[in-house]
Amino acid sequence: MVDYEVTVYTGDRVNATTLNGVHIKLVGTDAESERTWLRTLVIFRGSVSTYTVSCPNSLGQLVLIELDKRQFFLLPDDAWFPDQVEIKSPEQDRYIFPIHCWISDRETHRFREGKALRIFDESNSLGQYAREQELSQRSTDYDWDLYYPGVPYTIKADGPLSLPDEVQFSFTKTTEFAFTAATGLAELQLKGLVDNKENWQNLDNINYVFRNKDTPLSDYIQEHWKEDGLFAYQFLNGVNPTLIRCCKTLPKNFPVTDDMVFIPDGSSLSKELKEGNIYLCDYKNLDGMPANTIQGMQQYLMAPLVLLHKRPDDKLMPIAIQLKQTPAEDNPIFLPTDSTYDWLTAKIFVRSADFTEHQLNAHLLRTHLLAEVFAVSLLRNLPMVHPLYKLLIPHTRYTLQINELARKQLIGPTGVFTLFAASGGEALTMILAKLLSSITFRSLCIPDDIVDRDLHGVPNFYYRDDGLHLWNIMFKYVQGVIQYYYKSDDEIQQDSELQTWIRDIFEHGFLSQPQTGIPQSFTTVPELIKFATMVMFTSSCQHAAVNSGQYDYGGWMPNTPATLQRPPPTEKGTTSEATMLATLPPINVTVQGMATVWLLSRQSSDFVPLGHYPEAHYTEETPRQLQIDFKAELDMLSIAIGNRNQGLEIPYTYLDPKKVENSVAI
Repeated sequence: MVDYEVTVYTGDRVNATTLNGVHIKLVGTDAESERTWLRTLVIFRGSVSTYTVSCPNSLGQLVLIELDKRQFFLLPDDAWFPDQVEIKSPEQDRYIFPIHCWISDRETHRFREGKALRIFDESNSLGQYAREQELSQRSTDYDWDLYYPGVPYTIKADGPLSLPDEVQFSFTKTTEFAFTAATGLAELQLKGLVDNKENWQNLDNINYVFRNKDTPLSDYIQEHWKEDGLFAYQFLNGVNPTLIRCCKTLPKNFPVTDDMVFIPDGSSLSKELKEGNIYLCDYKNLDGMPANTIQGMQQYLMAPLVLLHKRPDDKLMPIAIQLKQTPAEDNPIFLPTDSTYDWLTAKIFVRSADFTEHQLNAHLLRTHLLAEVFAVSLLRNLPMVHPLYKLLIPHTRYTLQINELARKQLIGPTGVFTLFAASGGEALTMILAKLLSSITFRSLCIPDDIVDRDLHGVPNFYYRDDGLHLWNIMFKYVQGVIQYYYKSDDEIQQDSELQTWIRDIFEHGFLSQPQTGIPQSFTTVPELIKFATMVMFTSSCQHAAVNSGQYDYGGWMPNTPATLQRPPPTEKGTTSEATMLATLPPINVTVQGMATVWLLSRQSSDFVPLGHYPEAHYTEETPRQLQIDFKAELDMLSIAIGNRNQGLEIPYTYLDPKKVENSVAI
């Protein structure tokens, strides 16, 4: 007889303990063991337990293990969360089997040895069979569903709790998320605000909504929201830094002239355009979209154009606003020299349009929905043993469940966005379909996007600065891992699983639209490196940039109204404080929006920062060292960002690696 020393590591998470009997079978190249009961009555969370599995002869090289659990008599049938199994063979070889998933049924679960293998590396039929069986089951568990024509496909599920256990929230995440949502709503109900459909009589009363939940920045926004400097600053470092671009030729539908605008130091608009000091924000994607009806009242959603000027002191300032796309007598160009409320009202309509552009484009579509496409395709097409699965799986954590919740509670028929936003209802899916057709691969890669928007010369653009640093650090890490496993372009082309993965993304994420520039296949190692970097960046850094500041900038409703209930002025001199208050959303719509952005800005206690890998999917020394180096570079960047922020009036923290979550998890 020969003995195998089996060490089982159980995850240190709530409900990971099992009272069920756990069995293991070792499968090698020469033979397999008997199904063996691990002789213990309880396997506790966080425990490390060692057992012996005896066999008549050596099993050869271990290829996989099989785990199952069975209920003991009257004891409850529960779930178990093993992190990994480590086995020492009679030949003193050490094998590590990463697991990191729940086992909650009575089925037999197979897990491969931890060394990453591409499909053409499989040297025996046993490994190939296990690979095929895993992907066959995953293609059933992770199927596609058409959410709406023209919109990226989603996972097929009957709600969050129908998702496979391995992608659901932890107990901690579930409890905290529900508690946070309930306490926020309960507070508003106690204050009598949830059902109050009256308009605000003065802005100071908005302080009463969430007085104890203010952040330093939300307080700053409340104090300075009317100022032109803060209005312009938000296009660079607010929650939607993805729209602004350098403008050297004015759009034909935005007829601003030299004599309309004031340019300091005796310059002119024409001169500043040539010198690259003029910037444009164009909300053309919202043009013609039907605005929602809320509580029986027609709402208003504009598609404005905004012109900004970089002054000699490097400060960006707005110089002209047109609220509709087509020039007309009843569509005036508003200027800072207009009356106080004309100019402020124009800016409010821009900020409301920016709410829609941010939530539907920069946030929902370009991070949440695309991250879901990347996750579903990964889980369907790449087995756990594949090197790219190991690279990307940490960046899918909780994404499928948070999106299922969003489809129910935010953008579903009774969701907050549907009921209380100008772009909810019929307009929502129309806008998403229009936006998807305009996405390009280059716009998802921040170095290319900054070049295409010609934004290298903008001062005080911290989203750009921190984002480019993060991209470069991430690119270096991804490059190291992929080049370790793929030595030539031929190996990329031979990997049929890799090709299926990208084809699935092209078809179900980008609806087979070639103009997006999304690859339909991979032919070179650099192509794969860039695409994998984009997937990681989108699912972590980009989401943090457009999500984490939602309450900072939206906690003071007048700065980011989700809807407006009066049309924009058609001539100058017709606005006042009273018309502004009547234009802003009523009390109950305001508090629903504020409660939502507060919830979506909360960080869970089981938050996993970028570069942290609590679940060890790689077992080889080289990729593990690359992860250590990756984290070290992120730590250095975090220190640099912290030092810079000490000198800023408004610190930019959203891309500090310590505050970037590894995945789209909220």
